[in-house]
Amino acid sequence: MKPTPAEIAAAADRTIPDLIGPGLRVLFSGINPSLYSAATGHHFARPGNRFWPALYRSGFTDRLLRPSEQFELPAMGLGITNVVARATARADELSPAELVEGGEALAEKVRNVAPRILAVLGVTAYRTAFARPKATMGPQEEQVGGRPVWVLPNPSGLNAHYTVDTLAGAFRELLGSLPSRP
Repeated sequence: MKPTPAEIAAAADRTIPDLIGPGLRVLFSGINPSLYSAATGHHFARPGNRFWPALYRSGFTDRLLRPSEQFELPAMGLGITNVVARATARADELSPAELVEGGEALAEKVRNVAPRILAVLGVTAYRTAFARPKATMGPQEEQVGGRPVWVLPNPSGLNAHYTVDTLAGAFRELLGSLPSRP
């Protein structure tokens, strides 16, 4: 059900539980939840967010999932978390200190969950959170929480540099780098 404008506004600073299970191939980390996502309780729920279409078009899923179907991901070896837990209208409302603190918490989470790969969705947030100002898209030389990292474009509709197809291409590259399922 679509949240009302009042419900969306009331979602400021809320959090969404991580979507994590055992044996993750990829733990996708958004920057932080949108107010729309916090109001619905579903990751990448805002209309216009291209995460779900990119996941499908890249081959990670065999059909286009709705945000309300997010709970199917762990059985596919996929999880979702965020660098910063609190919801905001825009990611640029987060301070550099919040991103650094969130990066430290994410590294600890990755140590505990041990996904094959951590995929951070947003190069600018990655650069700030992990003090890697020269990071580019794709696989990183450094690890986070002892695990390999891949930086993908931010799928927000506000990221006009990428279309669903170019996002799917970046996701497909990551998928192609993964070993086959055990």
